[in-house]
Amino acid sequence: MYIITRRIENLRSTAEAAKRAEAGLVPLLQSAVGFKGYHIVDAGGGVGMSVTMFETREDAERVKDRAMTWVKENLSDLFTGEPQITAGEVIFSCRPEVTTGRPASAQPEARPTH
Repeated sequence: MYIITRRIENLRSTAEAAKRAEAGLVPLLQSAVGFKGYHIVDAGGGVGMSVTMFETREDAERVKDRAMTWVKENLSDLFTGEPQITAGEVIFSCRPEVTTGRPASAQPEARPTH
């Protein structure tokens, strides 16, 4: 798996950026070979982040220029500066074990041992 993060500072509205991305960027990503997921994070204080996941680096490389062009054309009025981009191969991943299907509130309470 290959992940690209983009951190944008001085973002006027993470919610507006997410709304626009859902309408325009997401369809572009979903049509890309090897696309595995996309998340937008409101980090507070005018900072927004996105995390985009692909099966391979090659898959990410094929779409990254189109994605950045979309961001510049559709979100540039919401922030100043350039996104800080970090990308790399996932070398470790942890996922939740199979759940019992019960909501967290229905899980048995931990009991202290004496």
